[in-house]
Amino acid sequence: VQLVESGGGLVQPGGSLRLSCAASGFTFSSSAIGWARLAPGKGLEWVSEIYRDGSTSYADSVKGRFTISRDNTKNTVYLQMNNLKPEDTANYYCAITSGVYNGRRGQGTQVTVSS
Repeated sequence: VQLVESGGGLVQPGGSLRLSCAASGFTFSSSAIGWARLAPGKGLEWVSEIYRDGSTSYADSVKGRFTISRDNTKNTVYLQMNNLKPEDTANYYCAITSGVYNGRRGQGTQVTVSS
């Protein structure tokens, strides 16, 4: 079971990034996948989740700015982040949130929002 995040980087406030989470080793299409983030000095914050039926949920802090999606043909989940703010700066992780591999996560990708 492997999850590999990519797409992080340095962006100015108001900018956009798209994170990707490439998955392998489990039945991706049957699994719920979530994104969480960890900022220095703060606890792990759940950000968004997409379920096997394609329905989604978001933390209030990102609602209206972030969009989660999945491509089951590529075993990949995306997190489109728009109108980024300095408080979005964190290491972003994707994780399996259902089934026997619930809790498995990747190594993370760093997002820094700064002018």
